[in-house]
Amino acid sequence: MNTLLVRMYGVVRRPRTTFAAILKAPSWAPVLVATTAITFLCSLGFLRTEVGRQALVDQWERTATAFGQTVDDAAYARMEDTAGSGGFGLLYAAATALGYGPVLVFALSALLFLVLTPRHSYSQVLAVVAYAGVILALRQVIATPLNYVRESISSPTTLIQFFSMFDEASPVARFLGVIDLFVVWWIAVLAIGVSVLYGRSTRRLALAFAGAYVALALMAALAMAVSGGTA
Repeated sequence: MNTLLVRMYGVVRRPRTTFAAILKAPSWAPVLVATTAITFLCSLGFLRTEVGRQALVDQWERTATAFGQTVDDAAYARMEDTAGSGGFGLLYAAATALGYGPVLVFALSALLFLVLTPRHSYSQVLAVVAYAGVILALRQVIATPLNYVRESISSPTTLIQFFSMFDEASPVARFLGVIDLFVVWWIAVLAIGVSVLYGRSTRRLALAFAGAYVALALMAALAMAVSGGTA
């Protein structure tokens, strides 16, 4: 456990040195369990509160409206019933934790393993991606109390938080609302880990990963604009 905690802390403070140590004895399961549990507990704790449940409903409404759907009083009431039903918070927290944890880690590791050469063991790639996930777990720890104060489930670390002058319905605001500073940090850490494993330029990897992230953000903003949403 001490080694795990040291490595998790090292990913935040000294990622290159830490990844070099991790790859000498790659281990991905303990950190994946830890980060998934952190995400799950933070999400579940927030959704156990009235503030969290209402924030989830409001987020559903904003998302539906952004994609051009109309949410009338009856639809909003159904959302409230769903969020308030027993066990839903548990299922939602579990889905969130699995999505940001095992699903993301295994899928991204498989992609990197297939695309990058020379081939290294899949467990080494898994170790890099799993430990990079410490940054996303840290985001959840920081975001949870902020979201409670803000009474919102949307990320408090997206770029739109710093550009409130834009209309929420504008394509620029939607794009900035997708770009999360912690995800950018995660991309940088992931690029460092992959560069240590493959001996490639960290800058080029970071630019490639960031480019893919920006492309996805643009696609999301475009999809909302095309759907004709108003918020």
